Amino acid sequence: MIQIENDWLQVEINRHGAEVLKVKHKKNGLDYMWPGDPAYWGRVSPVLFPIVGRLKDDRYQLDGKTYELSQHGFLRDVDFELEEQTTTEASFSFESAGRCLHVYPFDFKAMIRYRLYEDSLEVHWEIVNENQEEMYFSIGAHPAFRIPLLENETIGDYSLHLVPADDKQVMEYGLTDALIREKGSFDDLSPIVLTDSLFANDALIYSHIDQITLASNQSQHGVEVSLIGFPFVGIWSKYTDGKIAPFICIEPWYGIADTYVTTGNLKEKLGINQLMPKQSFQAKYEIKFT
Repeated sequence: MIQIENDWLQVEINRHGAEVLKVKHKKNGLDYMWPGDPAYWGRVSPVLFPIVGRLKDDRYQLDGKTYELSQHGFLRDVDFELEEQTTTEASFSFESAGRCLHVYPFDFKAMIRYRLYEDSLEVHWEIVNENQEEMYFSIGAHPAFRIPLLENETIGDYSLHLVPADDKQVMEYGLTDALIREKGSFDDLSPIVLTDSLFANDALIYSHIDQITLASNQSQHGVEVSLIGFPFVGIWSKYTDGKIAPFICIEPWYGIADTYVTTGNLKEKLGINQLMPKQSFQAKYEIKFT
């Protein structure tokens, strides 16, 4: 387990998946991350690559060949190398080196860096195309935050506050059998109060959101996720037996699940990213813990 810390936060990161497992606030004593209880959902903050969400029939086509790939891809299940570590930063890398070609016909290097700044954790991704041809991919985050944070609170005390990107129309998407359907433009950006039925139809998905704050009406504690430039964001919790699980995922995405009308061609996939040979893609988001 890799640990970084500063005067505000202490963070634990697993080399398996380069996954953040724990964020403890040293000034208020709170643990913010979902502990990964498999009774609800056994993960904490997986990195999604080379797809986000589900493919129709869990397969895609590329250059006349068909590949099978399960939901959210495989990067969350590989062991990363620790490239560099300081007190407040840790950098991880994974080189595919031909090991993933049976499900994804590109070689790549993935680098993930975590950096602490006061009460915030900055997450930086870099994907390098190590092929002689154009590469197609998606990448996303899936951090789960524990709710309620305090013993005297309930899930109903929490709400989500969305800040749209400037000069862009926010679109809303729905999921049916884990596949995307466009619901249309979304203009009602009033706070979303958490209820047991909120995720009865799976995740809430939007385009062109710059920031989401998870806030309590009983305290000043919560999280603020800044995702400027990300084309999509998902908000999800496990819905079981008519109740919401005790966590909320706020998921910045460069990609999205397949639509019902997809051709299955990876090059034509909604939200797919293209990367020229030997070039790199970079993105970052930030989580503030209050």
